[in-house]
Amino acid sequence: MTTIAFIGLGIMGGPMAAHLVAAGHDVVGHNLSRPAVDRLVAAGGRAATDTADAVRDAEVVITMVPDSPDVEALVAEVYPNVKPGTLHIDCSTIRPDVARRVAAAGAEHGVRVVDAPVSGGEAGAVEGTLSIMVGGDAADVEAARPYLDVVGGTVVHVGPAGAGQTVKAANQLIVAGNIQLVAEALVFLEAHGVDTGAAVEVLAGGLAGSTVLDRKAAGMRARTFAPGFRIDLHHKDLGIVTAAAREAGVAIPLGAHVAQLVASLRAQGHGGLDHSALLLQVESLSGRNPS
Repeated sequence: MTTIAFIGLGIMGGPMAAHLVAAGHDVVGHNLSRPAVDRLVAAGGRAATDTADAVRDAEVVITMVPDSPDVEALVAEVYPNVKPGTLHIDCSTIRPDVARRVAAAGAEHGVRVVDAPVSGGEAGAVEGTLSIMVGGDAADVEAARPYLDVVGGTVVHVGPAGAGQTVKAANQLIVAGNIQLVAEALVFLEAHGVDTGAAVEVLAGGLAGSTVLDRKAAGMRARTFAPGFRIDLHHKDLGIVTAAAREAGVAIPLGAHVAQLVASLRAQGHGGLDHSALLLQVESLSGRNPS
């Protein structure tokens, strides 16, 4: 049994922490809102009074928070309060350059750091089947693997510090483009009076099939957009993508366009909806049930 401090018990972090409890680990949780901590305690975990309390006796610290500034703020709280040799697994989605800075700060404090952003959404977190792209020193990644294997179905070491975040940026680029095209396809099919349930079934069996189609099409058809992954967060992630692409001198014309569509939907007040709500914008642009 390993003592694990888990900081950030939201839509993704909560189920992940619960899986680690079920695997037999001593999980001490901290979150900005108390109900998430209470759910972890009900699952067999423990509650911490604050970040320092959570990490003080931990052998492993896992963070799952929204953005780069959140991770950097946590690092300032966590690293002075942990034992030398502690393993920090950051599962947040942040900028690659920030991930590299976090790893450097960890080295200064004797903390082993890996960046391990995840993909798979709420369903993947609940099922324990997340895809996890891991950056860091090979030995540190192997030390993190037993914990990542509990919450993930695909765990791959993709390179040095920051590489996990770079691959996650590419993931978010692909996912956003895929959702946008599924949204366009559904509105197109509806405009022609086609049974979209039958259409999705056959599309999923061919080259157009994808995890996005499998997991998002039903909700999009029903116009239910309870967040598994909020527009606000995908907007943040696409900002990471476009900035990193510009830094590398890489053109992402389709990705940049989808980033603008996501930004527009957010500006219209839909940031709290699931990213599959891109369908609403396609409807609006098409003059069909504009919202």
